[in-house]
Amino acid sequence: MAETTFLEAIRQGMWEEMERDDRVFLLGEDIGAYGGAFKVTQGFLERFGDARVIDTPISEAAIVGAAAGAAHMGMRPVAEMQFIDFISCAYDMLTNYVATARYRAGLSTPIVVRGPCGGYVRGGPFHSQNPEAAFFHTPGLKIVYPATVRDAKGLIKAAIRDDDPVIFLEHKWLYRRIKDTLPTGDEEVPPLGVARVAREGQDLSIVTYGATVWKSLEAAAQLDQADGISVEVVDLRTLLPLDEDAIVATVKKTNKLLIVHEDTRTGGLAGEITARVNERAFEWLDGPIMRVTAHDVPLPYAPTLEDFVLPQTEDIVTAARWLAAY
Repeated sequence: MAETTFLEAIRQGMWEEMERDDRVFLLGEDIGAYGGAFKVTQGFLERFGDARVIDTPISEAAIVGAAAGAAHMGMRPVAEMQFIDFISCAYDMLTNYVATARYRAGLSTPIVVRGPCGGYVRGGPFHSQNPEAAFFHTPGLKIVYPATVRDAKGLIKAAIRDDDPVIFLEHKWLYRRIKDTLPTGDEEVPPLGVARVAREGQDLSIVTYGATVWKSLEAAAQLDQADGISVEVVDLRTLLPLDEDAIVATVKKTNKLLIVHEDTRTGGLAGEITARVNERAFEWLDGPIMRVTAHDVPLPYAPTLEDFVLPQTEDIVTAARWLAAY
């Protein structure tokens, strides 16, 4: 079987769901004739027609609002943000309306809002953000952030089938960088809210998600080879709902926890994960909970500055060595 990229896996997942369920349709800026800014939706217009692949005006609030209305009427829209940074323009619609519609009025709102996020690609401050923390405290939303080719396909399918609104974050550094072979046919769709152990270990746990899963795996390999430190890496996959049991289980196994994410430090998910571990597994800890995150600054364009601001493999190695020796 040919290797599939992360981007192609998302394409396949959406294509298969549109073939399976004629209620699924796409809307967003330049997704039709142009095929999307990253070509995720290339060929969809020709196959499914302009009633199911809809080019929209440049208005994220209108895109999400139209998707919500269609969802209330029984459709299952997938809305693309050309860059996820501009989901902020739809923040009011997502948090004040979409997230509360089921609770306020019993209105099912099965929409997926997806788009490219993240840095490491020299995109600067307007095209490199990770907005998960802005939505993490909003009841009624789900947040999915895959790190592997198989999860990219499986979780986009799970998100489309879910009856709640889902924000689906696609790290563009992974789009064409990672590849894997996918089985033919409709592979089992993984459930939302379940983490996976990306690497087994005994001495220390890293809890992470998105592109930093791969940075953490690189760090774990280096630590094993150079220091004999056995590192377990847990990929959260879904941020809302958060797989608290998986986090607690890895802490009980290794007794040391390092949390790694690309989002900024202040207000990032590492703080919430730390609080939950302190509540449920404090007595199992043999050292302080450590964090490796981005610095609290907008992401620079300059490559050297971006490399400094974002967490790198060597940053994870340094923190893990300190914690392992604690």
